[in-house]
This record gives sequence, C-alpha cells and structure tokens, in this order.
Amino acid sequence: MQDKILKLLGRADYAPSNLPELLQRLGLPPKAQHQLQEELRELTRSGRITRTKGGRYIPSRDADLVPGRLRVNRQGTGYLQPDDAGVKEIMVPESATGTAFHEDRVLVRKDVKPTRPGAKVEERCTGAVVRILERKRTRMVGTLQRSRQFLYVIPDDPRIPHDVYVTEPRDVGRPAREGDKVVVELREWNSRHTNPEGEIIEVLGAPGEEGVDMLSVLRQYQLPLHFPKDVLQEARSIGPDVSPGDLAGRNDCRKHLVVTIDPDDAKDFDDAICLQRVSADQWKLWVHIADVSHYVKPGTALDAEARRRGNSTYLVDRVIPMLPEALSNELCSLKPNVDRLTKCVEFLVSDGGRVLHTKFYPAVIHSRQRFTYKEVFGILNRKPGTPAEEMLHHANKLAQHIRRLRFKNGSLALDFPETKIRLDEQGRVLRLEKVENDISHQLIEECMLLANEAVAAHLMRRNLKAVYRVHEQPDERRLQEYREEVLAHHVPCGNLSKPAEVQKLMHRLDSLPIGPALKIGFLKSLMRARYAVEPLGHYGLAKKEYTHFTSPIRRYADLVVHRALFGKNHGSTHALRETAEHISATERNSADAERDSKDVKMYAFLKAQLESAQPESYPALVTDVRNFGFFVDVPGLAMSGLVHLSSVEDDFYVFDAARGQLTGRRFRRVIRLGDNLKVQIAKVDTFKKQVDFKLVPEPRPQRHAPRGKRPSASPGRRGKVAPGAAPANPGSSSKRGRGTRRGGRRR
Repeated sequence: MQDKILKLLGRADYAPSNLPELLQRLGLPPKAQHQLQEELRELTRSGRITRTKGGRYIPSRDADLVPGRLRVNRQGTGYLQPDDAGVKEIMVPESATGTAFHEDRVLVRKDVKPTRPGAKVEERCTGAVVRILERKRTRMVGTLQRSRQFLYVIPDDPRIPHDVYVTEPRDVGRPAREGDKVVVELREWNSRHTNPEGEIIEVLGAPGEEGVDMLSVLRQYQLPLHFPKDVLQEARSIGPDVSPGDLAGRNDCRKHLVVTIDPDDAKDFDDAICLQRVSADQWKLWVHIADVSHYVKPGTALDAEARRRGNSTYLVDRVIPMLPEALSNELCSLKPNVDRLTKCVEFLVSDGGRVLHTKFYPAVIHSRQRFTYKEVFGILNRKPGTPAEEMLHHANKLAQHIRRLRFKNGSLALDFPETKIRLDEQGRVLRLEKVENDISHQLIEECMLLANEAVAAHLMRRNLKAVYRVHEQPDERRLQEYREEVLAHHVPCGNLSKPAEVQKLMHRLDSLPIGPALKIGFLKSLMRARYAVEPLGHYGLAKKEYTHFTSPIRRYADLVVHRALFGKNHGSTHALRETAEHISATERNSADAERDSKDVKMYAFLKAQLESAQPESYPALVTDVRNFGFFVDVPGLAMSGLVHLSSVEDDFYVFDAARGQLTGRRFRRVIRLGDNLKVQIAKVDTFKKQVDFKLVPEPRPQRHAPRGKRPSASPGRRGKVAPGAAPANPGSSSKRGRGTRRGGRRR
C-alpha cells in the first residue's frame, strides 16, 4: 500500500489531502481506514512524507524536507546522507543540528537560495534538522564528575558537545567514584539549550584500571563480546569438517596449486588464488572465496546475528568477529591441508593483464600452503625454489600488468602506509610497525579487485538485485576549494573534475616535499565509500561496475552478493536497501571503534612519555598553517595534532595569510605546508581526543670569529645563533617524508 500512497502523492496533479480524502482517492473501502492510517504514520516516521498542521499529507520533498542519516564530525558540523541516492549531501552547521546525535536518522529542511546567474561552481547545499526520525544510539560512555550541586558525565565522544546530567547511580554493581568511566542511558532530550539527562547503568571503573580503556570502547560502540546461545548452537551443529554431501554440484579444484596470502596474525582466511599458464600468452587465474553462504542461510539465527553485526571489527587488542569462530576461524577459513568449500571466479587473462573470459561456479579446494605478506615479499625478491614460489613470481608479474591497466583507466593511487600497534601482555604499547602497500599486498589486491569488478558486471548484466560498493564523485565545490589550495602553493593543477587531471596531480605530488600534505587534503575532499542497491560506480578505483565479493567471513555485504550471484531468491529491493544502509552504518561504527581503540592505547603511551620527562622525537609533516600555530601529521604515531605558537620559543612568528606560512621575525625561519620537522609530545587531552606537539629545538652552528680575535659579547651583536632558530636557508625543506592516515581508506 505504501507504494500506492507514494505514487499518488507524487502525481503532478496531487493536492494536499487528509485521511478521508486519501481513502477516497486511493479507491479504498471505509474499513481500510485504520490500515491506511498506520501506513501514513510509518511513511511519516520514515520521513518520506510530511503531515502538515491541517492534517494533510504531502511528499517531504515538496516542503524541501530531506530524510537521511546525519554524520557529525569532531568539530560539530553535520552532513546529511540523504535516503535518496539522487540527492546531494547537505551540510548542517553545528548551530542547526538541534538535539540530533551522530548517525541519527533525521529530517532536514534545505536552505533554498536564489540561483546566481553565471555561477561556475554550485554552492554547497545547507540545511537544518527539523525532526529526529530515529535515534541510532541511546547510550554513551563518559567520565563521571561531581560539582557542588549535581553529578554530570563528560562524554568520551567529542561529537557530543554537552555534558549529561545524571542522578546518583543505584543497583549498578559497584560504587561510582568521581573520575570513573560510566555508561549512561540517555533520556528524552528536546531542547539544545538545556543539557541532556540520563541514568548511569554501568560503572566501568577508573580510567587507569587494566582493561577499562578497551571496555569503554566496546560499550561506546555497542560491540558485543559474546554470541547468543542459539547462534553458537547453530554453528556447532554444522560440524567441523566438509562432508561428502557438501561436494555435490561443485567443481573439484583440490589438485590445483591453491595458496593463501594474509597478514601474519590473521586467522580467518577468506580468499585463495591459483595461477596456471594455458598457452604461450594466456593464463588461467582462479580466485577462490570462502563459501559462507553454504553454511549461513537466510532466516537462521546465524544470519540474523551476522546481519546485526554487519562486519567483523578489528580492535587493537582483539577481533569482534561477524561469525562464531567455529565458522570464521575453522570451517569457512581456507586453511591449508584441509578441504574447503568456495565460490570461484575463474579468469582467462592475457600476458598483458587483460581479462578475456570469466566464469563463476561453486568449488572445493585443498589449499597447499599458507603464506604471510612478509614471506611473499621475501620470495618475490629472490629466485623461486618451489613450484608454489614460482607461481607467486608469475602471479606478481601478472598483477603488476593488471595494476598498470587499472591506473591507465583512471584509478587513483591514494594508499598511504598504515601503522600497526603491537601490545605487550599488559595491553601497553610495545612497538609501532609501519605496513607498506608493497608488491606482496598488491598481488592479492589486484586479484580481489578483478573478482569484485567481474561479479558486479555479471550482476548488472543480468539485472540481479544486489548490494554494490559505491564511491560517489566528489562534490564540485570541495574540489574547487582544494584546487585553489593547491594553486596557492604554486603547484600546477588542471580541472579536477576530470580524473586524468587528478591522476596528473597525484603523480606530480609524489615528487614534491609538499606532496604528502596536499594528498591528505585531497582525501579529505572525497566522499566516503558506502553500500547501495544502485550500482553508482567507484570513483577512487575508476570502475563503473564494483561490489564486495571477496570477504564474506568478515563482511555481510559479501555474503549478500554471494547469494545474489548463485541463489534464486534475492529478497525485495526495499529489504536490500535497508540492509545496504545498515551495513554502511555498522562499517562506519567499526571504523570509529577501531580508531578509538588505537587512540586510547596511544594516549596512555604518550602520557607515559610526558610523565617520564623524556619524550621521544618524531619526524612530522606540516599539513596546515594558521595564525595560531600549525598542524602536523606524525607518521610514526599515525596521529595528527597541533603545534601551538605559544609553545614555539625560538622566535616570534608572524602569519602570512597570502603565502600560507609563518615567518620568524628574528631569524627569518619559515614554516610552511609540506615542511618536515621533528616534534615531541606537548599535551594529551583524552576528553577532546587531541594531541598537541611541540617543536624539537634545532641546534644552531656557532659563528666563528677570525683567528686571534674573540667574539664580541656586547648586547647589540650576536656571538651565537640562538638554539632552535632557522637554518641558513630558511626557505629550504628537509628530505621528503611520507604522511599517513590512521587506518587507511576502505575500498
């Protein structure tokens, strides 16, 4: 009935109507009035239609009202992702977010402005939240504080700008002390001009207690520690081994030289490859993906729990898996020396990396060997000694051909090194490891991208309903702002709405000291990848056909795609759209949790440095310059922060807005975007989740007087150059460094 209602309200001749009028215009009998009323309420709750003061119903778009999901950044600015994929993102200023929180579903009224004739770039669409359709989260974690008159909690999430008033906690299992981490159940909050109120439902303990930091992250992002009993029972009932009955209708690939390549600490191996030469200039490439859909069926408790979780979450000290370990680490995992079920994409590929033919089928494999990335990197840098090693050499050569074709077709090189945190037995930071996207990673990456694209193309050709991985074109206004920033640094830059010009710029930045900082700025101008039922393409990869197929153990999206590709009943478009929105939200939630889990460990690590009074020095890259200081990216910590001018003691610096640089009045040292500096920790603010840095003073060479003469010590002349001042050539930069983005970007 909802479709009929929406169709009627969308007609050009529709006039706002009340309930009796709609009943008549839809041709429904009087007894259907109650059902119609419920459907209208549901459509109003979803934000698709709006009930006016006179009790009449109109499409929300007719009143410039847009329903969607609100994302709030750490500065408080909101961005509405509209439900309708054809509507552009709407910026919501902090003052216009009302009482909405990050990830709430809201109704936003667009600000409609007169169009300016001759405007080259469309102005950013802005709006204000007028209604909260659905609260995403009703609980939050924070630090308990006590004033003379009341208790309040400072939220851990900096996107919540208000403290939460709470009553004395009761029946929570342990006493709550000032400074403790607590979980608060939020009550109704209707006015932004008053603080929200809530009730403490759990006391986690003092922030310094062992385990409280990670427990806070788990509670903040509502990540489950355990699977329900019925889910575990279903997983156990499947059994530990592949049975003979499972092999029916499958291609037997157990004699193939199949191998897996994964990180050294991985336990869930969901992809494997095999490569064979079939002619003088052709290869056969098999990409095998764990057949989770064979075991996890729609309508089961396993499927419901997997959908609810949406994906596995990889915190710094643990994994919150999407599936129970009996499946994720055992029966579905493509472990060596055991039979495993897969969904296979078989390619016929030319020597030059062009796909000539593709087939899809269920299979059974018997993996011969499990490799780590480090092992493969070593193998590829020496002569092969075994058939498996020889296959890896051929696969690497083919992958590099495929990779070159991908970039030739417009794909963007946006990968930065990642930093992996290793913890000791007490959960403290032991060391930081830099993970480069080297040829061992690229070998597997190109095979997986090839499979994802082939599956998407097949689904689209057959008009099969599925979930696609989409990365939309960046906002034209953002690109123009970024282009102006690049030009301000005297870097040539063409029309960035053309992918070829973006590629040229990225290539140019690779050779400039300022390059990494400007690359980070470009990443910030891009949209975030998400899931959708519409195949909108992938901007970053320059692919019109793209989905996620290769990780069904850890992503529900891939499981949905497996069912769409090989199954018969794919579900309704409406149900798929809800799933796409849900798993996009769980992915963002996991990404935030993963980032915060690293942050809490890093903050403790950096605080310990401050308390020791012997902070380490780190190479840093200047990414932004302001009149109050400059921001730096510190690759060694995978963090960014501010160096405030008040902490720079070697000179008095003046901001040159036209050139975007700081210049010391006395020694003429220049600090500009792209400079490489050394910094130390100056301040760690766990409430704001910010780290401030300070410059490491640079030693200055002494000025030597001619032989036989002593340098003057008079106040008007310098015998020594002050510590920390500029080098002899103040405009020069040290050797080029690489910036890094925490956690990388999910494709």
